Amino acid sequence: MEITTQMIKELRAATNAPMLDCRKALQDADGNFDKAVDWLREKGMATAAKRADRDASNGVVELYSHGAGRVGVMVEVNCETDFVARSEQFRNLAHELALQIAASAPKYATVDQIPAAELEHEAGIARARALEEGKPEKMLEKIVEGRIEKYKDEVCLMRQAYIRDESLTIEKLVLQNVAAIGENVIIRRFQRWELGESTKQE
Repeated sequence: MEITTQMIKELRAATNAPMLDCRKALQDADGNFDKAVDWLREKGMATAAKRADRDASNGVVELYSHGAGRVGVMVEVNCETDFVARSEQFRNLAHELALQIAASAPKYATVDQIPAAELEHEAGIARARALEEGKPEKMLEKIVEGRIEKYKDEVCLMRQAYIRDESLTIEKLVLQNVAAIGENVIIRRFQRWELGESTKQE
């Protein structure tokens, strides 16, 4: 199938990937747009993984207020250079992350931040619920494991489904941006406040 300039432009607009990569992706996918997007995502993730150990000490603190001031979010997103920190793509990513936090209220950025005690507590609840539902004993561990994974998907920002595209996790969204920007990107920390919520520590 002939790969036209228009096809390359459309793929570039959708993925922010370089023109040559877009052409190669379309050639490999025989002109299939969705397959080409997947090809670029996979390539981007491979490229992003190589950048993960590079120092990221520049960046931006993004502030977002939602629902006429009912929800407020502050998120610090880091990159390697001041040049990228000022770029529109990086700023857009920081804004999208703030929107995600406002909408989905994650408690942690990554799974390794969840305290072991919290996971044990959730496992206990999942086990008790499975027993109450009459699930067979031999299935309990598998059921508990599945519910714990679901819990991690809910409370960890990087594992949440992206609010604008549920086929993407936030981790994949960040990796796509790493591939397009060419620098390591780290979500350093975030805080979400909701009007009237309790301020007492757990």
